[in-house]
Amino acid sequence: MQILVTGAAGFIGFHLSKRLLELGHNVTGLDNLNVYYDPKLKEDRLKLLKSWEAFSFKKLDLADRKGMERLFKAQSFERVVNLAAQAGVRHSLENPHAYIESNVLGFLNLLEGCRHSGVPQLLFASSSSVYGLNTRMPFSVHDNVDHPISLYAASKKANELMAHTYSYLYNLPAVGLRFFTVYGPWGRPDMALFLFTRAILEGKPINVFNHGHMKRDFTYIDDIVEGVARLLDAIPAADPLWSGAAPDPGSSPAPYRLYNIGNSQPVALMDFIGAIETKLGKKAEKTFLPLQPGDVPATYADIDDLFKTVGFRPQTSIEDGVSRFIDWYRDYYGVSRAKPAESEG
Repeated sequence: MQILVTGAAGFIGFHLSKRLLELGHNVTGLDNLNVYYDPKLKEDRLKLLKSWEAFSFKKLDLADRKGMERLFKAQSFERVVNLAAQAGVRHSLENPHAYIESNVLGFLNLLEGCRHSGVPQLLFASSSSVYGLNTRMPFSVHDNVDHPISLYAASKKANELMAHTYSYLYNLPAVGLRFFTVYGPWGRPDMALFLFTRAILEGKPINVFNHGHMKRDFTYIDDIVEGVARLLDAIPAADPLWSGAAPDPGSSPAPYRLYNIGNSQPVALMDFIGAIETKLGKKAEKTFLPLQPGDVPATYADIDDLFKTVGFRPQTSIEDGVSRFIDWYRDYYGVSRAKPAESEG
């Protein structure tokens, strides 16, 4: 298929593009290569993707309305996967305008492109952050999510509402993907695993929020990509059982669906740090801090709908995932492995 992947130079976009190319698809990658984090990491991801003849790259910002119109007029796509966004919960507290411009205005331009060019299916990244103040575990797509606690989460909830509207009005098949704490090789430098690994190797303290009383549904990147790749062939249809008298947030009378993609096995933050320490062979110096604004104490994905639709459940253990990331980190940054201590006598 001809597939457009936005955010192709980003963490998830890079891995998904690579997987789609391996499956024999033609991929057009779009990214604005902003400087939210080290552009070299994005450029190195792109360099690997550009080694495929079936990959083409366009430097373009979703918020560029005219540029997006030209893109959809020039090319025909059988699938569009939107992974471009201004990411980061804490960053959204300091730079709110960036989230509206990229995540809301930019997404509108993408929806318009899909609508006017008759794209057969749109898949778009949402986030576990939309669950906000919800405390009933595991988080289900069939629960209401009307209490976000960061602008990032609100922008992702807005994406879901916008996509549903276009699905209903224009019969655009749309699938929202709620990702849960994605980690792995080529990950984002602002994420916990990257920050912790770098600090421990450099002998610097790590910040442990909520005094360590956090749980996250850490999901390895390959499991995320597998879920998305399988959903490319699962075009949603209208749900004939949907009722406005008892509206189900997870389905619709429009061709629209939501899916959680998470490991469905929450890990305590201190156990996560322990897995990093074990792999590095080095203890972390910890600075315990209170829960930060916009953060939630726990996440836990109900993935029953994903399994029913595509027969897939993430499988990667935290130990294996952390080990693979640290191996990549050492290789990418040229950090040598510690030599084992010599035995005496």
